[in-house]
Amino acid sequence: MLVSLHVKNLALIQETEVFFGPHLNILTGETGAGKSIIIGSVGLALGSRGDRDMIRTGADFALIELVFQLDKEAQIEKVKKLDIPVEEDGLVILQRRIMPQRSISKVNGETVNARLLKELSGVLIDIHGQHDSQQLLQTKKHLEILDDFAGEDFTGIKKEIKEKYHVYRKIQEKLAETNLDERGKERELSLARFEVEEIDNAALKDNEDEELEERYQKMSNSRKIAEALGNVHVLTGYDQECGAGGAAGRALRELNSVSAYDGALSDMAGMLMDIDGLLNDFNRSVSDYLSDLEFDQSDFLQVEERLNTINRLKDKYGSTIKEILLYKENRQEELERLLDADAYREKLAKELQEARTGLEHVCARATKMRKSAGKKLAKLFIEALQDLNFNQVDFAVEVEQKASIGPDGWDEVSFMISTNPGEPRKALAGVASGGELSRIMLALKTITAGQEDKDTFIFDEIDTGISGKTAWKVSRKLAVLGKNRQVICITHLPQIAAMADNHFIIEKKSMEDSTSTAITEIGGNDILNELARMLGSDMITENSLANARELKEMAANTKQY
Repeated sequence: MLVSLHVKNLALIQETEVFFGPHLNILTGETGAGKSIIIGSVGLALGSRGDRDMIRTGADFALIELVFQLDKEAQIEKVKKLDIPVEEDGLVILQRRIMPQRSISKVNGETVNARLLKELSGVLIDIHGQHDSQQLLQTKKHLEILDDFAGEDFTGIKKEIKEKYHVYRKIQEKLAETNLDERGKERELSLARFEVEEIDNAALKDNEDEELEERYQKMSNSRKIAEALGNVHVLTGYDQECGAGGAAGRALRELNSVSAYDGALSDMAGMLMDIDGLLNDFNRSVSDYLSDLEFDQSDFLQVEERLNTINRLKDKYGSTIKEILLYKENRQEELERLLDADAYREKLAKELQEARTGLEHVCARATKMRKSAGKKLAKLFIEALQDLNFNQVDFAVEVEQKASIGPDGWDEVSFMISTNPGEPRKALAGVASGGELSRIMLALKTITAGQEDKDTFIFDEIDTGISGKTAWKVSRKLAVLGKNRQVICITHLPQIAAMADNHFIIEKKSMEDSTSTAITEIGGNDILNELARMLGSDMITENSLANARELKEMAANTKQY
């Protein structure tokens, strides 16, 4: 659940911190006090768009921090799969700092990008405003809702549909590629044949280019190598007076002439003898290398031409010999396909029909499961809507087959509703008002909450367009949802506020040169005073407090926990 919210320098908020509790958390306050800023700050921390205009006048940055306590193992595992560390006590701390030029988001101290933050928010919390209720008007959303309601058994079917649809589309694309006109086919055939023959004629070998490059470097620099090694041969040889070999020999003779007089001299003579032997071997190796360095000019031209051939092929078909040979294999397959296009098309057409049959089979299974789940969902929806003062409601989930198949199958799902007796069911978009949509969304959440890992639900404008008895119905449904989940709700209605397990008041305070919004948890008489204000009392009187007390007692008697 959402443990705390800390906001600093955001719009009218100088700095405030609130600790939410379990069950139903209610936020109230005068119009214009900044209730939307409080809920908006939660959205900002979870990745909603933020800009410099949100920073409080005179401040360098705005800061929002959320602390979540995760108790469900499934929820913790989902967070870990996002490569986000979770503290041992299950805490997840989100922090977003908004600055004039950029913003930085962190989760448990590690910087994260907007995409990851959005994925994380989908695991932690469910936020519903009037815009979210409008999504209920989209039939695509109806399909998502029904599929989620169908549960884990349907998840496997959906995955199978996507896999089979992907295979089907691939074969379709291959078949479409074969429908070339004859002139285009001949051009493609001629090009493929030329490219395969060109690579074949080159008779390439693995690593040949590297070996040739090494030989080429040696040959093209042979004169420089020969000149340098000739000097090395003289300097380390025995023929010239300046040669190191001759000097070592003379030095060895001098040492040998006196080594009999001292054992240390004999050791030194042995060391010099080893040096003389190594020098002699080195000088002979230089001589042998110089002998092998000689080559025919035609050899050099042959190596150069071969390298030029390989490099031309690299420019056209791949950066390495391995890539060139792989390109040839692909073109060879293309050549065979073009040479036997009719047989290839026939083969693909057969594969396409088999793929279509398999796809249709799994789509039919999905339709059957969706219709079964739709009946169950409709029954639960009617019960939930009746609890929300839709007394004569008739609701159905229609599953109809489309002409085409997509990655979700061939079904189109529509929520159909009638709110008046005798009226036929119509599409939700053509019947429901804004207030009705909010109640329908609330009904949906009470039905599906048990299937979700999320522990926290936030409702903004859930009381749009309702009052009186309907307001009581909505408050009871919120209490039911809050029985096993944390619910945070902004409301203007005293019937909903009276149902609070934790009540917070949002106030705007004006000082000499600034205005700020703060949120405070209230209890006891402060709750009664706030309810009395919401009931419409200009002044708090004994009568208005009595009405507030009665409202709170009615709410307490209604609760199931």
